[in-house]
Amino acid sequence: MSAYLAAAPTTDGPDAGAPRLFCFHHAGAGALTFARWPHAFAPGVCVLPVRLPGRETRLREPRITDARRLIAELEAQLGPLLTAPYALYGHSLGALVAHRFAQRLAHTGRPAPVLVGLGACPPPHLPMPLRGHEELPDAALLAALERFGTLPPFLSARPHLLRTLLATLRDDLRLAAGLRALGGGDGADGQGWDTPLACPVHTYAGEDDQAAPARDIAQWCRWTRGDFVPHTLPGGHFFVRDAALPRLLARRLGSAVRRESATGSRAVPHAHSG
Repeated sequence: MSAYLAAAPTTDGPDAGAPRLFCFHHAGAGALTFARWPHAFAPGVCVLPVRLPGRETRLREPRITDARRLIAELEAQLGPLLTAPYALYGHSLGALVAHRFAQRLAHTGRPAPVLVGLGACPPPHLPMPLRGHEELPDAALLAALERFGTLPPFLSARPHLLRTLLATLRDDLRLAAGLRALGGGDGADGQGWDTPLACPVHTYAGEDDQAAPARDIAQWCRWTRGDFVPHTLPGGHFFVRDAALPRLLARRLGSAVRRESATGSRAVPHAHSG
């Protein structure tokens, strides 16, 4: 099993071709963010939380702050598992990871996801709410996180983990900045970072989210040529931990899989060299 996955997908037997949902967590968190999600999906859907290095069972591994390295590792580790219909969901930092991963897959000609879900994160062309805050002292960083409503709730409840979690947050903010900076409009590196996706993109915003308001989330429409559907849900920045999001995503994923089955083929974007 890939080190990036918190659970092993079914690779043989009658469920081998079941749809797979790869879930990417927010900054400072890990795969446990999605621990309750499988209960919201139909039995035939395989929910696969992705765990970045430096947290939970990967705590002893160095955290990744290099955006290109992360996307390359995800392609190597998860690419072989994209044989069944699949979707991506990312929350906050995870939305940037999911989006850049989908772009990379399209650039290399792999079958497209049936759906890309992006939650609680402005698109790359908009300012990053906490840009540069990773260099602040602990007290100032905590104040900024509280001001934007982006302090993970479990952090306040576990002060003994504060130092480690703040260190993780700092590196995750560096990673987020790197993911946003990929491309830049000139296409000079030829990696397709400025190319809109061809697959459906659904966005999810918390109605009380100060860091990623719905008006900003809706601007992801610039990053897809496929269907674009915005959603607004109750809650603040961490609505990912509430029941409404996985229930809604389960319905949307079910519709996307049925639509793909009706067409009889999986979309494969044009492959580029490099």
